[in-house]
Amino acid sequence: MRIGVCMIPTDPWPTAAANARHIEGLGFDHLWTYDHLSWQHYRDEPWFSAFPWLAGLAMATSAIRLGTLVCSPNFREPLTLAKDAIALDHVSGGRFVLGVGAGGTGWDATVYGTEPLAPVPRADRFGEMVEALDGLLTHEHYSYRGEYYVIDDARTAPGPRQQPRLPLAVAAAGPRGIAATARYADAWITLGDPWHDPSAAGIERAVREHSARLDDACAALDRDPATVDRILLTGAGEDRPLASVAAFEDCVARYAALGITDLVVHQPRVGDPNWNDPPDMLDQIAAAGLGVRVQD
Repeated sequence: MRIGVCMIPTDPWPTAAANARHIEGLGFDHLWTYDHLSWQHYRDEPWFSAFPWLAGLAMATSAIRLGTLVCSPNFREPLTLAKDAIALDHVSGGRFVLGVGAGGTGWDATVYGTEPLAPVPRADRFGEMVEALDGLLTHEHYSYRGEYYVIDDARTAPGPRQQPRLPLAVAAAGPRGIAATARYADAWITLGDPWHDPSAAGIERAVREHSARLDDACAALDRDPATVDRILLTGAGEDRPLASVAAFEDCVARYAALGITDLVVHQPRVGDPNWNDPPDMLDQIAAAGLGVRVQD
């Protein structure tokens, strides 16, 4: 199983760059950040834009993969998002993963003075976004016409550095999102379903059920389900994989058995109500050799 770390884009730049280099040096496989305009209890605190911030981290590191958790149509549209992703893929030397999701109903959905979309049209809009992104990232000339997006003869040269396309990771739980994942995505992102059952058992049960839906959706397209990586973002429910080395080891074992290929944990933050695990827990995990490579 590959192990990644989510760093939220709030720290002063020298601190963020040093943290990224440290995480890379510990041997973790990928590094992620949230793509929001503001978020939860950080709304009135510093919060940097994801793409410039990741571009800086690309220059501060050399090998670790970088990604967004996740870009949404609440304030992104496919063409400029594809152009930003292509630029970041080149800046990073081909290390970028574009994570996208349908978006929620929080501040990002209302900041422009509009009401959030209901679940069905939100899923429809997201389906169009994923389809358009796939086309934009695989064609230098591309047009698209849907209910929510119209793209007229766009140009995306030189295209991604990673070919035939940079990886597209889709966060999905509902049937239409999972269908889009099966058709277009290189990876699936899941949190389980912490809104209905945040317990560790509830998260695990939801991951199992949603993963089975993805298997079925792939089968309907004659796609091998093994060609879709499965990324679990932890920290949304009551499961605390960074509470101790033993808790991390248990979490990895449980989700490896469910076919999860990648586990993402949050960088511990002193004083954060969600991720106030021991500050040195990433170092302890690396020293124990649990899922990461200890580098000299």
